[in-house]
Amino acid sequence: MSRLYDTVEPSVIDDKMLETCIEEQGPKDEAGNIAKKEGIPYEEVLSLRLDFQNILRIENLWQFNNLIKLQLDNNVIEKIEGLENLKNLEWLDLSFNNIERIEGLESLTKLKDLSLFNNQISKLENMNFLENLEVFSIGNNQLNDYDFALYLRQFKELKTLCLKGNPVCEKPEFVPFVLAHLTQIIYLDYRLVDESLREEGLKRFEIDIGQIISNEEAEEKIRQEKQTLEKETQLNKEAYVEGLNSDELFLSLYNEDSEGQKLNLTPGADELLTEYHDKFVSVCKEMYDYGKAQKDLRENEVNEFWKCLNEAKDVNTEEASAAINTYVEYKKIVFEELNNITDQIVQEAKLDECNEEVNKLTDKLMSLEIQVVDQLEEIIREFERNLSEMVNNFVEQIQGLFGQLRDLENIQFEKLQELCLSTLEKVIKGEVSDDFPDDLRDLYIDKDTVVNALQTSHDVHTLKIDSREDDMISKIKNWSNTMIEQIHDEEEYKRNRNRVIEIHHLMDYFRDELNEPADLQD
Repeated sequence: MSRLYDTVEPSVIDDKMLETCIEEQGPKDEAGNIAKKEGIPYEEVLSLRLDFQNILRIENLWQFNNLIKLQLDNNVIEKIEGLENLKNLEWLDLSFNNIERIEGLESLTKLKDLSLFNNQISKLENMNFLENLEVFSIGNNQLNDYDFALYLRQFKELKTLCLKGNPVCEKPEFVPFVLAHLTQIIYLDYRLVDESLREEGLKRFEIDIGQIISNEEAEEKIRQEKQTLEKETQLNKEAYVEGLNSDELFLSLYNEDSEGQKLNLTPGADELLTEYHDKFVSVCKEMYDYGKAQKDLRENEVNEFWKCLNEAKDVNTEEASAAINTYVEYKKIVFEELNNITDQIVQEAKLDECNEEVNKLTDKLMSLEIQVVDQLEEIIREFERNLSEMVNNFVEQIQGLFGQLRDLENIQFEKLQELCLSTLEKVIKGEVSDDFPDDLRDLYIDKDTVVNALQTSHDVHTLKIDSREDDMISKIKNWSNTMIEQIHDEEEYKRNRNRVIEIHHLMDYFRDELNEPADLQD
């Protein structure tokens, strides 16, 4: 049954409602007073209840990006929307609303528990991304057929399922059918599954299930092959050699070359084209193998760089931590002594000594920071040199191979031109056979027409080759420049600035301890 809202104005999820709900559900006593006074940032909220609020539309939740649990039950919501930013959500209750269609869940890949109980849903759809779903409540809806069971087979983690109250539940053999087709289910309609009913269903629907499993295995094989191909394609893109392990680049020469396609119908052109194709593809595959090998070398260089960089930072951190721990132990002893000293002059002398130790610690930590800055600068400089050399070698080799492709195109152009001009003479003299293509007769009118067609085709091919070369070279240079810029920014400037700030804050804290006598007695 739909929940009505014609007698009461639907509510809007605004800041007032959110703040009120967060306050009511937040900490109590003194912690609650502090939270009420200072407010709780939305991004820190992990659980939010918005039930029984007469909400019509889900909105204004984009700031709750760390939310884990969300209750929107017992409202008048008609559409699932506004959840795109809740990527950490694990528990979602939309029961007792007016929802007719499952949608808007694409980004909730961490969702484990979903309740759509008591809505108006007649079909399961748009849930493919919920791979971690463990609990699903879809009872009291409008499911009329067994399609839902086939759809739910994809959720391997699903253990608890609620279906009661749907029209499909009235079908004969409903329970055996569901249990046989959803063998991962442990609890059905809040009851532990009766394995005898499952066995009954497995026997009753053995043939159908066998066919379903066979279809699923075939689909899984296709999915894995597609996934493997997509992975390989992505790796090839990262190596800047996508399509070069086939004749893709060669075929692209003629995709937009209508003149070339006509010229290739010239008697004898097929042999030239085959020879051109084979040599062109051979160079492309040489380029592909080289690019893949170079990608591996670049990856090894990058990994070795980060290893050296992190080792230098770790050693520096250990030395800094040791210096801090030494001071902390010293301070602990001094504070114990101060608790037993009543002479103010002696106390002040001890505190002065402690202050001097803080100054020494500051010098030590700043010295270590200067040391690691020099180390990191040298590591980064060496990496930059190595990477620049690798990129330059790559560019030089690629330019050489593309030069070979241009040479092949020039040779093909010259051979085809010779053939076409010879054919033109035959056409003029009427020496061609009767099956000479009509499209070619329109082309072989005079020498200028033939030469213009040849030149146009040649220009198209050369432009394609040049464009692919420019694309490869610009991509690897952009990758190298971007990486170096990010390393300088993150590992030199920002890291150093943050560490200096961290040192100053820590030293200020230590000095504050010494300047607050009351703390010494704690």
